[in-house]
Amino acid sequence: MILEIKNLYADAERRSVLKGVNLKIGGGELHVLMGPNGSGKTTLAKSIMGHPGTKITDGEIIADGKRINEMPVNERAKLGIFMQFQNPIEIEGLGIINFLNSARGAISAPKLGYREFMSEIKNNSESLKLREDLIGRSLNYGFSGGEKKKMEILQMSILNPKIAILDEPDSGLDVDAVRVVADNINRFREKSNAGILLITHYSRILNYMNPQYIHVMTDGRIVKEGGKELIEEIEREGYKPEVQ
Repeated sequence: MILEIKNLYADAERRSVLKGVNLKIGGGELHVLMGPNGSGKTTLAKSIMGHPGTKITDGEIIADGKRINEMPVNERAKLGIFMQFQNPIEIEGLGIINFLNSARGAISAPKLGYREFMSEIKNNSESLKLREDLIGRSLNYGFSGGEKKKMEILQMSILNPKIAILDEPDSGLDVDAVRVVADNINRFREKSNAGILLITHYSRILNYMNPQYIHVMTDGRIVKEGGKELIEEIEREGYKPEVQ
């Protein structure tokens, strides 16, 4: 599957945010999107997923050869697109196991027997170092920030998307948790051959990953692209005026 963004313009909160974004993500590729606060990174992620808080005003999003600009969120998910939220919400009363099982059914994922399904949840939870008692609780309810981020990665692993958009999976995590999350993203990528767009402010999670493409966004545009050498430049010099 290939996700392609062509000259995308989009509004959020009644203001113009994206101003002509072009990006192409293929299966198995790891793309990293960096940039200052307010540069449009999260708006791009939400626009790809069809979040109601964004409005595409020009350009196209094409996934698996289909134009998805007007496609509802659930249809994008069925197509194989997944988004990990920067600030996951708590839903009291929605059990995690029921949620994951219903979500798999809704996207027409391959059927699993109960034992196989529970074994997959258990294995991924252990890999993420999630406490065993969390799985029996309501989705994110009473979870710490780090536990919520890990739960999003668990969802990705269980739902097995073709394209995963990860919006700051490392924010709010301690050093050990960052490595655990990075290891699980790597593991998912290796087994699924999914394309990944990872949004981050910091390079620390990238110390445990091997991204092929780095993109720098400023003022709603991707203004610079390169390989891992670009991370070192940003760490050394920040988002200097010539990059912006």
